[in-house]
Amino acid sequence: MTWTWPDLASLELFTAVAEEGSLSAGARRVGMAQPNASRAMARLEQQLGVALLDRRTGGSRPTAAGAELLRDGQAVLLAARALLDRAGALGTERRGHLRVGASLTVAEYLMPGWLTAFKRIHPDVQVELDVENSGHIFGQVAQGHADVGFVESPNIPAGLRRLVVAADRLAVVVAPDHAWARRGTPLAAADLAAAPLVVREPGSGTRLALERALDRALPGRGQLRPALELRSNAAVRIAVAAGAGAAVLSDFAVRTAVERGELVEVPVAGLRLERRIRAVWKGARVLDGMPGELVTLAGAGYTRSR
Repeated sequence: MTWTWPDLASLELFTAVAEEGSLSAGARRVGMAQPNASRAMARLEQQLGVALLDRRTGGSRPTAAGAELLRDGQAVLLAARALLDRAGALGTERRGHLRVGASLTVAEYLMPGWLTAFKRIHPDVQVELDVENSGHIFGQVAQGHADVGFVESPNIPAGLRRLVVAADRLAVVVAPDHAWARRGTPLAAADLAAAPLVVREPGSGTRLALERALDRALPGRGQLRPALELRSNAAVRIAVAAGAGAAVLSDFAVRTAVERGELVEVPVAGLRLERRIRAVWKGARVLDGMPGELVTLAGAGYTRSR
């Protein structure tokens, strides 16, 4: 067999298609025209000698071989990103200030670990962290007030680059004396949509992810009926424990309370409540320098766990 190195842009396209579920969505994510994307995928499959995608009318999914190679491809891309980050650091003067934006869930439960790892490498760099909901973070990145943002919202505005760095799931939780806590069967999506929920404020990634999941499960019938709108995970969690109603929050935010018996998780049937955490930035497709290093550190755990 004659070895030829796979094209990194094509490898990036393959991972994007696998994560987005279609060739057109993957091509949009990497900024490639669909005809070029089709040719790039065909060329990559020829270079590797295996079919990577099962192309169907409803989308494209990895073949069995493609699924096995996906993790290795993601690792190669992370290594390439690290190489570019290091080259950028060596070729230009290092800045001593990094501006980061993070939505509330990311800031509370993921960002401390990521920033701790970053500070081990750059102990003298000053990190400025802006914590707000996803909508605010998008604005900060778009206006150049943040070098990079981390959000859980699935709706990324046009003009911003994005990269999946972590996974999360949403959990339906109630107080131990709530009627749902004693259910013997999973909750239906329609029951959840009809209930008066304690929710995060408009613009939060948690609320957007819930609305999107309900709309997928109940097209045209998934309108939320909030009992309370609160601006933090902690406030929602406390209100639910006090009996204000049910809520849908990140597993990161409720796991400890559920383990202690302060809240009860209610299973739901027919509703996809998984979501991805994304880094977002403006400018070049590959984020270099210290912002790029932080993104690489954040995404390392996600790639290893897949």
